[in-house]
Amino acid sequence: MILLHLFLVAITVSTTFSIEVNPKIFINNAECLVDLSTQLVKGECRLSLENNDDKPVNSVLYAFEPSIKSHVSFISAHQIFESNRLSLNIKPVILSGHEDKQFYQIDFNASRPLRSKGRAPLVVEYVLINALYPHPEEITQKDRQLMMFYGNAYLYSPYKSLKSSVKFQTGTRRIEDYTNINPVSLSSGDIIYGPFGSLEPFAYTQISLHYDNNTPFLKVTKLTRTIELSHWGNVAVTEVIDLVHHGAKLKGSFSRYDYQRETNSGISSVKSFKMYLPASATSVYYRDVIGNISTSNQRTLLDSVELDIRPRFPLFGGWKTHYTIGYNVPAYEYLYNSGEDYFLKMRLVDHLYDNMIIEDVTVRIILPEGSVNLDLKTTHPIVRLPDSLHYTYLDTIGRPTIQLQMSNVVESHISDFELKYKFPKVFMFHEPLIVIIAIYILFLTVIIWVRLDFSIAKDGQSETRQRISGIISAIIHHFERRASVYNSWDETLNKLKHSKDVSAYNTASKQIQADYKNESTSINELATKLKTESSELSDKLNEVQKAEKNLKELFGQTQSLYIDKLITGKVGRNQFVDLDSGLKRKKDECLEKINQLLKSLN
Repeated sequence: MILLHLFLVAITVSTTFSIEVNPKIFINNAECLVDLSTQLVKGECRLSLENNDDKPVNSVLYAFEPSIKSHVSFISAHQIFESNRLSLNIKPVILSGHEDKQFYQIDFNASRPLRSKGRAPLVVEYVLINALYPHPEEITQKDRQLMMFYGNAYLYSPYKSLKSSVKFQTGTRRIEDYTNINPVSLSSGDIIYGPFGSLEPFAYTQISLHYDNNTPFLKVTKLTRTIELSHWGNVAVTEVIDLVHHGAKLKGSFSRYDYQRETNSGISSVKSFKMYLPASATSVYYRDVIGNISTSNQRTLLDSVELDIRPRFPLFGGWKTHYTIGYNVPAYEYLYNSGEDYFLKMRLVDHLYDNMIIEDVTVRIILPEGSVNLDLKTTHPIVRLPDSLHYTYLDTIGRPTIQLQMSNVVESHISDFELKYKFPKVFMFHEPLIVIIAIYILFLTVIIWVRLDFSIAKDGQSETRQRISGIISAIIHHFERRASVYNSWDETLNKLKHSKDVSAYNTASKQIQADYKNESTSINELATKLKTESSELSDKLNEVQKAEKNLKELFGQTQSLYIDKLITGKVGRNQFVDLDSGLKRKKDECLEKINQLLKSLN
């Protein structure tokens, strides 16, 4: 992280400009408000600038004293005209002879310069990190957390000021001590230095404020944010977070009993904090190295999804935790395209918690396989590492991955990045074709494996079993077909019993007998082959044939009963019924025996 910060400083220095202070510009009035109520120091200075030069001025300078230089995380400037906010361009510069200070050049709008002999309002906002120091550095579980701030009683500026005041908001009435420089006043936790009269450039008098501050002092030491884009309609976001409480360290042991029993116990600790996700976020998960953390809560709001992050244990000063947040958002809200040209716009870094500080940020943007001509634009300075490839399911050539790094990030840095790239439409079918080809190869391999014999020597017994199995299957098939012939014969006899039409029966019987003969011939041929392969199965088949012969004889007796006795009237009704029922029962018993014998063949 230190190397990254030095690298960013090197980039900043290399892109700064040397400039001189215009002595004919002065500050007519300055009102500065410094908010010390959280872990961030947020400043806002409202300046009334006056130009005594004979020509318009297109830019002015804003400065920070050497003790504050390393704490500046964010700065912006704007003007307000007729209730409209006009943002101004701001960039770091170097002032010769003052290299120990930090200067920023604020450029006025080309149509609204600081005119000669004219005045212009200017609002400068900035955020300082790590500018509050716990004092004492260690406290017990029951103690309140006290912070110390070292600053300047005056407006620090390269220009002369005629009137100025600085107001420090502590957000508490518990103020232990503050530097007394006249004029100074204390009101409801606000400490006001000034108003002062004429001040020379770079006026500086150090002050210290010692006050009660029990707000969450949380710092993300490392954030790895991964944005994985899919053209099938989804953007997966994963954030791996290392979090530390950098307030006053806990002195002594931690008592869970006192923490739960006493209201003021662990007042400076952090039990939970809120994180805001995009309104369309779904499939949200929150887990650590142990697994899912079920104590978190999720609530859907109108413009966001509120996630209540509750670590497994309260965080005291010096305590750390590590966790992962993940969610999905629909791609159509962030991705636009025209033909093969695509445009991705979404947040580079998102909200983690209120008044967040992130020391080291690594952002990985993973694009679909086949993306080319990557063009990235960001609002704030970043370090872009060499692009790499990411491999996941069904990838062949790898997915292009952009890697970015930032340091000392606060909420004011939350902004969108813009990424343009080309994606050939043919790659949309790349992964489906891989799946289709893989399934085809799998089935082809199974077909080859089943049908080919890879053994070194032939297995005679196995081949014999396969031949016998084939013969038995064919025999059972023909028996089933002959059973259907018997069914047809039975139906024809039933028609004869009711219609007593012998000629129609004889006609149908000829076809039945022909089918019966064909199936019997096929069975006899297969029986001959079976006898050469297995005498045991051949004997079982002979028993089936004998049972089948008895079945045919029973059908012949039924035919004789209908034609010779029923139709000619040689038998009475009651006697016929008894004879017909007896024959039917014998046929059913014979069929059951045949089925049992056929099963034994398998």
